[in-house]
Amino acid sequence: MPASLIDPADVASIEEQLGRTPRGLVRVAWRCADGSPGVVVTAPRLPDGTPFPTTYYLTCPKAVAGCSTLESRGVMAEMTRRLAEDADLAARYAASHEAYLADRRALGEVPEIDQVSAGGMPSRVKCLHVLVAHALAAGPGVNPLGDEAVELLRELPFGECLGER
Repeated sequence: MPASLIDPADVASIEEQLGRTPRGLVRVAWRCADGSPGVVVTAPRLPDGTPFPTTYYLTCPKAVAGCSTLESRGVMAEMTRRLAEDADLAARYAASHEAYLADRRALGEVPEIDQVSAGGMPSRVKCLHVLVAHALAAGPGVNPLGDEAVELLRELPFGECLGER
């Protein structure tokens, strides 16, 4: 497992955000405009040995709530429909899947989940939380549907966390 590069104060903040002890933390990948952790990187294998495919984990409570709101509005189904109709979007989304896998492999090889990314990539949208976390951690242009979801979140309370992204 990769060594944790996370400040104990951040761990305490993340525990408060999640309402539980976080598992497999490696580092903070993105911070809200106020400096609070917003996305963390998790190890591909948890301390108990469990494979964990979610490399980028959304911790900001406003972002989590915003993603849930978007999901309840049918955004995932609409994005999945567009993937089936737009070859360019599907190709860019498949590339984001490969980028996600490469990021996770850099943390360690876990054969059980080697070709499994997260959030439904590469063929559907199953979890906006993961796509937003990936988009925030990797930066604009890596995950097209994550970027779209981040833009939609600007209209919700999470928008204040984004700052100038």
